[in-house]
Amino acid sequence: DYMNTSVQEPPLDYSFRSIHVTQDLLSEEPRTGLRPLRHAKSGKSMSQSLWLNNNVLNDLRGFNHVVSQLLEHPENLAWIDLSFNDLTSIDPVLTTFFNLSVLYLHGNSIQRLGEVNKLAVLPRLRSLTLHGNPIEEEKGYRQYVLCTLPRITTFDFSGVTKADRTTAEVWKRMNIKPKKVWIKHNAL
Repeated sequence: DYMNTSVQEPPLDYSFRSIHVTQDLLSEEPRTGLRPLRHAKSGKSMSQSLWLNNNVLNDLRGFNHVVSQLLEHPENLAWIDLSFNDLTSIDPVLTTFFNLSVLYLHGNSIQRLGEVNKLAVLPRLRSLTLHGNPIEEEKGYRQYVLCTLPRITTFDFSGVTKADRTTAEVWKRMNIKPKKVWIKHNAL
């Protein structure tokens, strides 16, 4: 059930709130923007965007629970901004939001390029940021991300071109060995 993104609600904005753990969101007031947040009868926000940038989160324990307390339709979450936190990995909880199309993770402490593999299950992910993480220093960083996530159209705030995709494919052929398929001889 895909939401209508043309009726975009303002984000639920918890940026610059010195949040250490996701539970803090339940007692913190979101920032007010130009347009007021709409709420359902339940009191939960109708927003499809959650901004947690510029905080001090180092993990996302309890994230699903907190999001379901804050949002009327957590399954419609389309944009999560976790930039400028202290995250060292990509938490698998992010892969449970199948309508996620924008994910900002720049300015964190993500160490392993392989963390990107987790995001391959997100069918609608189109925009991703990872610059400013230690993984950005790894050889083939951009090509690895683009061949792991072929559906993204914007990466680190720059559009993904046909040339980028071609380069990523060539890089993949030269650097990623195909998995060997082992055939059991006794299986027959």
